[in-house]
Amino acid sequence: MSKKNLLKLNDDSVFETDVLLVGSGCSALYFALNAPGDLNITLISKSDFESSDSFLAQGGICVLRDEKDFDSFFQDTLKAGHFENDRVSIEIMINSSQEVIRNLIHYGVPFQQNKDGSYAFTREGCHSNNRIMYHKDITGKAITEALLDKVKELPNVSMYQYTTLIDIISEDRICYGGVIKTSDNKIKLIKAKNTVLATGGIGGLYKYSTNFPHLTGDSIAIAINHNIELKDIDYIQVHPTTFYPDDSDERNFLISESTRGEGAKLYGKSMKPFTNELLPRDILTNEIRRKMEQDNIDYVWEDLSRIGVKELQNHFPNIIDYCKERGYDPLKECIPVVPAQHYFMGGIKTDYEGRTSMNNLYAIGETACNGVHGKNRLASNSLLEAMVFAGRAAKTVTNEKFIPSAPFQNMDLSKYKDFTAIRNKYAMDIKKEIHRVCGEKNKTGVPYKNEELEEIYV
Repeated sequence: MSKKNLLKLNDDSVFETDVLLVGSGCSALYFALNAPGDLNITLISKSDFESSDSFLAQGGICVLRDEKDFDSFFQDTLKAGHFENDRVSIEIMINSSQEVIRNLIHYGVPFQQNKDGSYAFTREGCHSNNRIMYHKDITGKAITEALLDKVKELPNVSMYQYTTLIDIISEDRICYGGVIKTSDNKIKLIKAKNTVLATGGIGGLYKYSTNFPHLTGDSIAIAINHNIELKDIDYIQVHPTTFYPDDSDERNFLISESTRGEGAKLYGKSMKPFTNELLPRDILTNEIRRKMEQDNIDYVWEDLSRIGVKELQNHFPNIIDYCKERGYDPLKECIPVVPAQHYFMGGIKTDYEGRTSMNNLYAIGETACNGVHGKNRLASNSLLEAMVFAGRAAKTVTNEKFIPSAPFQNMDLSKYKDFTAIRNKYAMDIKKEIHRVCGEKNKTGVPYKNEELEEIYV
């Protein structure tokens, strides 16, 4: 495949591109596929292209099945978000869902089908209806692989792994590109008419998280240091059921909410059910934590055998294999599960087209926040939201912008040499800002505590 090399990272000069796209998850890839074809796009990924949290998504992606389900879908999203959601964002997301699904099918995503050829739908916590499309228990992998294959075919996109955004370059509240660390640890400047941040969440800052450890909220820290407006950064979702890890240093493996949607039960020490398994994630997490404290145990049990052998094998083969590798056969016995940090509802504040408070700078995916999720995300809305608003952002970028030379003159790149110090500072900046927001809310007189902060570490 012939690809135009837009950025020769081994050169010593300053490079220019129409779009600097930071990230390789589904929002970044969907953006690249929907942006005008005459834009030169430079996509960089902090790790390899496959190590995005989009690849890890298990449950599925929500879709509006028909107009009769609109009100229910809308209310389920509001209820999960404790009615703190931006209602326009929800409406846009739901109304755009069918177009996203059509595009994904066109890209080759093999969504699960029934024997008659119709698409299968499952259900998860806080959903009133079965509206989630899926591929086994590796939906995120199926979607992201299909998107990645298509993006690699685009002649206007150049892609670089193990390349990290360290800072953005700005002047007079206008972004003109970024400072990057290349795969061979060189510091480079990229001039960009548009910069799009799609760097995922902040799970790498947590001791217990389902996220990849390199996802440390770099874009959030950069935004803090450039006075770019943030929103709801204290809204951090903990997933109620992850496999209890033998080693606290390993990433927590998600036990999909779909298992409970298909009938799995949760037990305490007495091996009896103690809660409604389809409560919203934050509420169920609190129920599990309460049970662990009450029973003086480190985890609760999840009984997947209630699903039935055939459905379990067809729908959740990845989970079965993982549990067996850890010495548990979920077809015959319960597995230990524990809550862990999972998703970041907050982020860089954007409008409905991904624009931030700095000109020429966009944010999409988990990095961004337009309020669609409210205080707590509804299951399987993450992949949908990421692509809906990435697609809208892609339609707003243009190459008809001027990049002055002044912001790049006499830049001192030596301050970026100590990447470890920068990483530690960014982690501390995020922690301090979240604590500051929590403190401001406490001043309102409303009792407020963010228990998820107790697990953050720097």
